[in-house]
Order: sequence, then structure tokens, then C-alpha cells
Amino acid sequence: MTHPITIITLCVLLYQPLLLAAPKAELWPVWLTSAEKVTLRPDHAYWEQFLQHRVTRSSAGINLVDYAGATSEKVGLKQYLNYLQNVPVSRLTRPQQRAFWINLYNAATVAIVLDHYPVASIRDIDISPGLFSDGPWGNKFLTIEGLQLSLDDIEHRILRPIWKDNRLHYALNCASIGCPNLQPRAFTADNSEHLLESAAMEYINHPRGVRLTDGKLQVSRIYEWFHQDFGNNERGVISHLRIYAAPELRKNLDLIEDIAGYDYDWSLNDQKKPTVPDR
Repeated sequence: MTHPITIITLCVLLYQPLLLAAPKAELWPVWLTSAEKVTLRPDHAYWEQFLQHRVTRSSAGINLVDYAGATSEKVGLKQYLNYLQNVPVSRLTRPQQRAFWINLYNAATVAIVLDHYPVASIRDIDISPGLFSDGPWGNKFLTIEGLQLSLDDIEHRILRPIWKDNRLHYALNCASIGCPNLQPRAFTADNSEHLLESAAMEYINHPRGVRLTDGKLQVSRIYEWFHQDFGNNERGVISHLRIYAAPELRKNLDLIEDIAGYDYDWSLNDQKKPTVPDR
């Protein structure tokens, strides 16, 4: 007789590669509706203030969040999220919507971490449905225009399929060291293009995004998970990297034809390494 634990262990081993596989971009058509002219202006002042006070740049060039200090702001953050959930997003213009969804995703991610802090990694916050789910991304804890949404919905069913802009990967923050920086500014219709461009350059020119060792190219696993957004192959990824690479890095990338490896650090992007209690 096969022991139940053996079966579970086998299933975990078989499905482990799928746990970290990124969902495909599949359009949720209801979110295509937008306004042609500005009639509403969502207020992201609270989120801007939060970011200015709680996000700092480390000596290693990584933006870290003061989660310990921000626990006192949990109520304010939830009020901001409640406010966003009452915004009629279909009445916003397309540029306003892009900023809205990015801010909602990032603020909701920070709120989730604060609700479970201290944690060593966001992947330890297993609140998504399903036996083999990992992290909080599948939990439909947000409600916009009467529809329940998860972080996965925002990223893979709204932002990626509607805008088809690979720079969005540099705007969405998953509360991890390996992730592109949480920008210390709220996104708006007016500043989004600038923030997307600067975020892409920032990440690609940082070792956790791209690095060359002995002539071999090592890149963030983001480019593996979302390869279809970056040309669907290694050459497409390298071509994308060249666009934003600083001159010296671009010169070296011109000599590279393939990617030697991928990595990613899921440690929490915390200013202070938390003492995590046994769970």
C-alpha cells in the first residue's frame, strides 16, 4: 500500500516547476472599456506619501520597504485600497487606468505583507486557493466594479493583455529583493511613461537584473517566466536588454548570443530583516 505522504511528496515534486510558472496573458474583456476624455481624477496622494516615507534606497541600489515602521499605517493603507475599489475604473482614460492598476497592485501587495508581517518571503503567505498554490497572487481579495480580482488577474488578465508593454514588469513589485524596485512615486497618467522607462533602465543595469561573469550572461528569472513578453526567445530577451543597457553593458551584450542562466531572490524587500516566528 502506498503511503499518503509519499503520494503527496511525489505530487509536489511533479508539480513544483508549475508553482513558479507565470500564468499566460489572457484578456478579461470587461476591462477594455475606457473613457476618451478625462472626467475623473483618482487621488493617489496617500500612496505617494506612503512611498516617500517608507521606501528607501539601500547601498546596494535596491529599494527597501520599512515594513516594521509601516505597521502603524495599516489602517491608512487599507483606506486607500478601499478608496481605489470604489473608483469607477471604466470611466477613466486608458493612461489613467494603467496608473490605477499599477498602484492598486503595488499597494495591495504591501498591504498583504503588512497583514502577515514578519515573514521572510512573500511566498510564505499562502492564501491562494488550490493545493499547490504559492503565495498570495491567486486570492481574489479585491473588488472593482462588482467583480472580484486577484493580483494575478490585475497582472495577467488586465495589464499584460491590454497594454502589451513589457515595461510593466518593471513597474509591478512582488515585495522581493529579486524584483524590480518598488518605485518611490505613485504612478499617474502624466508620469507613467517616465517611470516605466527609468524603472527598466534601473533594473537592467543592476546585477540582480543582468550580469556578465567570465563572458557568460546571467539574468533575472523574470525573463524566463515572461519570455513571451520579451521576444519569446533568448535573442529577443537580449535585444530588449540592449535597449536599456548602459554603454559598457550594451557593448558587452553585443558579443552575447545566448543566456547562460537565470536566478531570482525571493527574500522580502525589507529594510530590517525580520525575526520570523515559527508557524
